[in-house]
Amino acid sequence: MSVQVYEVGQVTDYIKQLLEYDEAMGDLWIHGEITSLSRSPSGHIYFSLKDGQTQLKCAFFKSSQRRIALDLRNGLSILAHGRVSFYESQGSLQFYVDTVQPEGVGQLYLEFEALRARLEAEGLFAPERKRPLPTYPVRIGLVTSITGAVVHDFLTVVGRRYPLVEIVLCPSSVQGDGAPAEMAASLAALNRCHQELRPLDLIVVARGGGSMEDLASFNNEGLARAIFASGVPVVSAVGHETDYTIADFVADLRAPTPSAAAEMVTPNLNECRMQLANLRSRLIRQMQDRLDSHRTILERMATRMERYSPSAEIEDRRRGIEELIGRAHQSLAHRLRINREQLNGSVLRLEALSPLRILERGYCLCLDPATGRLVRSRLDVEEGDGIQLRVADGRIDSVVVGTRGPNGERPENGRQQPATLIQFPGLGTRRPARLPAGTEVQE
Repeated sequence: MSVQVYEVGQVTDYIKQLLEYDEAMGDLWIHGEITSLSRSPSGHIYFSLKDGQTQLKCAFFKSSQRRIALDLRNGLSILAHGRVSFYESQGSLQFYVDTVQPEGVGQLYLEFEALRARLEAEGLFAPERKRPLPTYPVRIGLVTSITGAVVHDFLTVVGRRYPLVEIVLCPSSVQGDGAPAEMAASLAALNRCHQELRPLDLIVVARGGGSMEDLASFNNEGLARAIFASGVPVVSAVGHETDYTIADFVADLRAPTPSAAAEMVTPNLNECRMQLANLRSRLIRQMQDRLDSHRTILERMATRMERYSPSAEIEDRRRGIEELIGRAHQSLAHRLRINREQLNGSVLRLEALSPLRILERGYCLCLDPATGRLVRSRLDVEEGDGIQLRVADGRIDSVVVGTRGPNGERPENGRQQPATLIQFPGLGTRRPARLPAGTEVQE
């Protein structure tokens, strides 16, 4: 017959699985007296709970000590909640504590702590899932009893602080066996309103103060999960300042009272006006400072631009150009004066050499009227030809009546011709040019 041999780890792992799969071992309240308590540098607390001669090792980790105000010490009788597991490295059972209460608490409180621990382990209270509330809400949903004073107090505070907000009331009972389901239904209705009709900025679940039994409806798991599932941020305002419920832990924000919730979720309109006035003053002051700063920068840039501006150089060059123009005018006037004097000298010389001046001294020019050519010889004309004499003050039309040589001789053909006479019609007879000696002139 074969014998099955197990490793130590296999046995300890099997024992651990048995304990962890046992639901009763995962949610226990144990009463006992603290002994062998020690605190680790990391903040964990290790102790044992004893009952007569029996002891159970316990571990209370730092992460579970946040809401525990009880000072644990040896000899203190407590009621501890947690789970039993097997510590494999030491081969011993260990009770992992998540909350402790002093001895003598009631059953209702034990149920509250058990539910709180379970929902916290699921992450319903995780701080990172808390949603921020809008600073200036437009529409607020309210879940509360329509017959209580909560509605009046809430509306009074909101109307005094911020009358611009709209309140959407979804009435529900807040005490009794059916209250958790009604409040969950009201939350669902407001979420449908948010999605289908008019969007909400937040929802306030409110109730006045009371005993732990009166507030039991807000320690309901169904209501807690309805708050957790809400698509709109939820504010829990239940009881008095010292009262804590499961709804407070799972809500996005806890208010100590309904009136305090009204103050926490709405701004003060007068303060808003003051803030706007302050912001306006700051804005004007900042804008003025900025304008002054930019004005200073512009003035500095203008000064720099004036320093590097080409206007001074342009002005200098303009003056230089004006001086050059003045000098050019003077040079041109001087040159014109010289040229005018030279021209006048040339005119005088030309006038002195002009044949008109010779004519003015009593000479004349003999021209052929047909061609306008100058008659230079007696051989260029014959008796009876017309000639034109150019004198200083005009012209004289004449006819050749005869020609003679330099010594008064007749032409070679032997014909007797009278001396050449030049007739000046209307002016008498004048000697138009120097005639050779011996030339006869007929009157």
